[in-house]
Amino acid sequence: MKKIEISDVTLRELSENAEISFSEKVETVKLLLKIGVDCIETGKITNKKTDALFLHTIAPLAENATIVMPVGLSSEDLDGAWTALSLIKRKRLQISAPTSTVQMEFLCHLKPRAMQEAIQKQVSEAKALCADVEFVAEDATRSDIDFLTETVRLAIESGANIITFKDSAGELLPVETEKFIGEIAEKLPQISEVTFGFECMDSISMGVATALTAIKCGATLIKTSVSSSEVLPLKAFAKTLSAKGDDLGISVALNRTLLSHSVSKIEKLLTDKHAAGHPLAEIVNVVGEDFSLGVGDDINTVSKHVAMLGYELTEEDLKKVYERFSSLAEKKHIGARELEAIVASCALQVPPTYKLISYVINSGNLMTASANIVLEKNGENHGGISLGDGPIDAAFIAIEKIIGRHYELDDFQIQSVTEGREAVGESIVKLRAYGKLYSGRGISTDIIGASIRAYVNALNKICFDNGIG
Repeated sequence: MKKIEISDVTLRELSENAEISFSEKVETVKLLLKIGVDCIETGKITNKKTDALFLHTIAPLAENATIVMPVGLSSEDLDGAWTALSLIKRKRLQISAPTSTVQMEFLCHLKPRAMQEAIQKQVSEAKALCADVEFVAEDATRSDIDFLTETVRLAIESGANIITFKDSAGELLPVETEKFIGEIAEKLPQISEVTFGFECMDSISMGVATALTAIKCGATLIKTSVSSSEVLPLKAFAKTLSAKGDDLGISVALNRTLLSHSVSKIEKLLTDKHAAGHPLAEIVNVVGEDFSLGVGDDINTVSKHVAMLGYELTEEDLKKVYERFSSLAEKKHIGARELEAIVASCALQVPPTYKLISYVINSGNLMTASANIVLEKNGENHGGISLGDGPIDAAFIAIEKIIGRHYELDDFQIQSVTEGREAVGESIVKLRAYGKLYSGRGISTDIIGASIRAYVNALNKICFDNGIG
């Protein structure tokens, strides 16, 4: 039985052609994972902060699937993609480039040799970062066969372990597909040494037949989509394999029981924008653009703004936050920072896994900042010593050494609560872990101490919520 890998391009297509909200993206990923696709292709990095936030959110969900990140032909594109993929367990960098004369010159403004050199350079640099590198030859079926096979040979020699041929025109018949792949196999024996992928368009409703022909001729990776009207439809392809897969000797890892229902949910999700939630841009921008809530705002309005700040609260925690909000709103308007302080002080109050015992900070303009932190866990003291770029950075790194893991610092705020030389400072620390945001609050006349307490407070919430003892 021949095992076929399914790489779904739904998110890639949506990112290129339409606006899609944060919750729609995450929910689409969840449904694709339920279906059992092997790979999920995302869009290119267009906003480092928002796209990285999305990938960090899905990281704990996608442990059994490969996340494929398309990159352009520049080093900046590659660096941005690799940084965004940092928390993804199974990842693949995908370099796509046209190999037909018309697309090379009119879309990329490159001559054939210059295109080959750009592909070689980008694939080689990608391989230095990631073990899994895919090269996609776009418009392959309209390319000069000698140029195409030479370009693919160079990509393989540069480190690409997956080669995908894309029928961008979408007009290939099964018999033409067989001839095309036969010519490649004859001129490029190295294709048998890598994963051979094929992306079939369904422009003339021949996608399924073309994909089956490609598999018959050696392809082991097929691209599908739920949202596109042109790319091979996942549902139609799976239906064919369900009926004829055994006869053809083809197996896939798709959960056929959940497939129809999950595909229908994705289709409904993407056509019902009002039920999908807030766009990711709103979630990110609201931190930088303050809002104002008052005594007349109800719990649903407060809940909406808490979600926009990135928090997921239980019904019980939301009630606590709203009670505190209502009390303060009688005296003043509540902005983003004030609401975050309320969330940090009221939501998810838990028994402490770690307690701060002591801290010693050394810092000055002629020395590198250092921190010596001691935390108590289960009655035992654990110490951590670290250098850092400033006293607070050193303190946070020392805590990470104690707990033996790193959590992403999503945000860090310091503000004065009272005035004068003995002013009390408040610190808010937001840590992102397992796809959720956890905030901690610390108050002290020593702002470094307040920051350490805020970090430990957020850390304890992570430990409690995820059963880390």
